[in-house]
Amino acid sequence: MKAGLIVEKPASVFDRHQEWAGLAAFLPATGSATGGATLGVVSGRRRQGKSYLLRALAEAAEGVYFGATEATEAESIRQFTRSISQQTGRVPQADVHTWDEAVRHMFTSVQGSPCPVVIDEFPFLTAASPALPSILQRELGPGGSGAGSSARLILCGSALSVMGRLLSGTAPLRGRAGLELIIRPFGYRDAAEFWGIGDPRLALLVHSVVGGTPAYRYEFNRGDVPTGLEDFDAWIVRTVLNPQVPLFREARYLLSEEPDIRDPAIYQSVLAAIAAGNCTNGGIANYVGRKSAEIAHPLRVLEDCGLIERQPDTFGAKRVQYRISEPLVAFYEAVMRARWAALESGRASQVWESVRHTFKTQILGPHFEGVCRSYVRNRDLEIFGEFADQVGNAVINDPVSRLQIEIDIAVTAAESAGRRRVLGLGEAKWGETVGTGHLDRLRRAKELLNGKKLDVADAHLMLFGAAGFTEGVQAAAASDPRVHLVDLGRLYRDGTQPVTTSAEELGT
Repeated sequence: MKAGLIVEKPASVFDRHQEWAGLAAFLPATGSATGGATLGVVSGRRRQGKSYLLRALAEAAEGVYFGATEATEAESIRQFTRSISQQTGRVPQADVHTWDEAVRHMFTSVQGSPCPVVIDEFPFLTAASPALPSILQRELGPGGSGAGSSARLILCGSALSVMGRLLSGTAPLRGRAGLELIIRPFGYRDAAEFWGIGDPRLALLVHSVVGGTPAYRYEFNRGDVPTGLEDFDAWIVRTVLNPQVPLFREARYLLSEEPDIRDPAIYQSVLAAIAAGNCTNGGIANYVGRKSAEIAHPLRVLEDCGLIERQPDTFGAKRVQYRISEPLVAFYEAVMRARWAALESGRASQVWESVRHTFKTQILGPHFEGVCRSYVRNRDLEIFGEFADQVGNAVINDPVSRLQIEIDIAVTAAESAGRRRVLGLGEAKWGETVGTGHLDRLRRAKELLNGKKLDVADAHLMLFGAAGFTEGVQAAAASDPRVHLVDLGRLYRDGTQPVTTSAEELGT
């Protein structure tokens, strides 16, 4: 092991600067007085590059990496012990038959300078050996074999429901971890760079299908990237809708791989309901033909698995919406699931032609809204001059028109002295030109919120338009610094000129 190692992120690891910094900080660079072994937990949905990142860490820090497999307890213990011995050069003095012996061998084999010891796919081990977390707790505690070890033990897994329970409630390892890191998909800008796409419209189209999951760029997609906007439709047909490409079945596998999902039918129906725009508890229940109480558990499991997100109303109304977190799952539910037989028979071109409108309304529109919210979260100081406490969506009742005004981007500051300040209200439109009518809706919403005793004096009005803006709304923005117009170019490259959009491109 290298003494006094400063762990530099390899050039082969794209982005992940913050994640690498957290891992590097978990490995002190100086001194041999480590104070014993420490524990870290790394989790994240599948295909996010966790294993790649941790392998790179183990290699850069001359540490130990073990990737667990689905196996019996006896076989897993043999594989683990053999891997530790091969990588540390320390052979156990006696045969190892139990996890108690294997864990002690691991800790006694790693001494001296701090060294990462990665156990990847940890849920595979606990499935066959439920007592393993308790054994680790004992050995990490006072008098355990970890007291004299310099191991920086990192447990990693993709089963979010299992990994989430490791440190929760009365779990044995609760309070033991010095690192808890979640590896998330790339943000929309980083994803565009990773895919090598410079056109903002094409970047968002691709992101609405495959999101920011790194594995979908090469491993699941043969490295195929659309060459331009004119190639997007053909790219969809030859990759995502092609039964011969691994990406075709990926959305199905994401659900079946979760250990807490034992009856996929109800979960598939819940996801289909959300993808179709039924985003409230009542709407989902009505779509799947169940009572609201009967879908509470599937919703909770899907949320724990990281496949859906729960979005409370920003302004406090008792209204919660759900959205699918993984774009590929949303695409599958809205476009592929009901047409699976036709797709498997090789009719991808005909299917895609028939569902382009569905893609635009059920996928592109909601996805664009989500990207716009991400933009505001990341640039709150630039836009509002202060930290945004909440960025979400909301619904405001208008008693005069007896209609509801849906706010795509609702932003509030942290509550102070019992007052809630609204920092911004925004509307996002993918397929229509944004005009003064959209601005007037936001102004009306601002008036209504003022009547609800919310402080809207400093509220900014934000209009996001993928198809551009009318001259009237551009003039309004030019005369009022609190009116913001954000096009696709601004979403992806601050300070650029607006993206020109042809009539043909608007059809996508």
